[in-house]
Amino acid sequence: MLILAGVSFVIWLGLIFFRGRFWSRGPILYPLSEEQRKKRDFWPAVHIIVPARNEAETIEKVILSLLNQDYIGFFDITLVNDGSIDGTGKLIRSLRETLPERQRLKLQVVDAARRPDGWSGKLWALYQGISKIDHQKSEKDSFFFFTDADIDHEPTHLTSLVNKALKDDLNQVSEMVKLRCDSLFEKALIPAFVFFFCMLYPFSKVNKPSSSIAAGAGGTVLIRKKALKQIGGIAALKNALIDDVTLATLVKKKCGRIYLGHSSQAVSLRPYNSVEAIWNMITRSAYVQLHYSIAWLIATIILMMLIWFSPFLQVVLARGYAQQLAFVTYAMSILSFVPTLSRFQVSYLWILALPFIAFFYLMATVGSAINFYRGKGMVWKGRAYTNDSGKAYEKDTNIDTNITLSHLVSFHSINKNTKQKDHL
Repeated sequence: MLILAGVSFVIWLGLIFFRGRFWSRGPILYPLSEEQRKKRDFWPAVHIIVPARNEAETIEKVILSLLNQDYIGFFDITLVNDGSIDGTGKLIRSLRETLPERQRLKLQVVDAARRPDGWSGKLWALYQGISKIDHQKSEKDSFFFFTDADIDHEPTHLTSLVNKALKDDLNQVSEMVKLRCDSLFEKALIPAFVFFFCMLYPFSKVNKPSSSIAAGAGGTVLIRKKALKQIGGIAALKNALIDDVTLATLVKKKCGRIYLGHSSQAVSLRPYNSVEAIWNMITRSAYVQLHYSIAWLIATIILMMLIWFSPFLQVVLARGYAQQLAFVTYAMSILSFVPTLSRFQVSYLWILALPFIAFFYLMATVGSAINFYRGKGMVWKGRAYTNDSGKAYEKDTNIDTNITLSHLVSFHSINKNTKQKDHL
């Protein structure tokens, strides 16, 4: 028992002091002051691409937040309608017609063509958007900004991202947007999701050029056009199921400096109001993260036991020095969660539930592996990725399980009241 307690203690010493301060609140990008904005003479063109599949509930708010950016330089927005059946494309085309001319000219809608084999849906949509822009524009010193269709942006967000890239000579700037944390289930499980992600990919190590650790957050990715071309374009990662990490890895390896931080200016609108929703979010990609490896899964189970379960159980069951050492380890583990809870502005009492939350995430990871070996694979927005080789093989299901009643009502009302043509 004492040896087991000692091993857990040593692991946590390494995590706290040598794992890139994964537990800290930062780094965070804040809005620029007016004085800071005026100091920069050159603001490059930015092409915003929004891949959207069945996002009728959030898409209008997201597009308006992007159109209202205070960015001084040129920017435009390309929404790629990725086979939506809830009226997403029609909603934005209708919205476009109501906009002032200045904003209307900034927005275009592209319907994604049929995907070739071997492409994941989101990456094919991004590829379609990039191809459209490359056909229309020829700037060399410009940026692409990839953002999801469920993220609301403060007006200052784009300016902050571009300034960070220019100031530090970065090829990619990515942020973990603030996830919704309103319901009981979100408060219990969402902060831990960010905490575990930071433990796996410490942001300070991602941002350190000499470190081999690379990661990104797919909700907001600003990338230099020339860097994307240098890695071979989106086609270089076309079959990646965890595309944000794959993209960041390629950029850091071939182009150099990248940045990953926490966002203070972008918020996810996607709700996770049930345990099932959060479970599905984890299981769809957890085993992909382990490279479909049973060995890595076993290693993960052992490490989770040593990091989270052994200290807690020994505090309750052990005696003497083993219990005392386990208590110190347990205290380190739960207190490291405090900065994350502070960032989400939820009660610090959730630290006491952390071992149980960790058990939930471990079971979801095991569930992800079970789904894979049952042939279910990764399912997202009605698409199943089930190739045993680990590459993305995608097929559309007959019924999109993520379509809600409100989607169908919205789609019906659009068809009934809108005479707008389906093309611009």
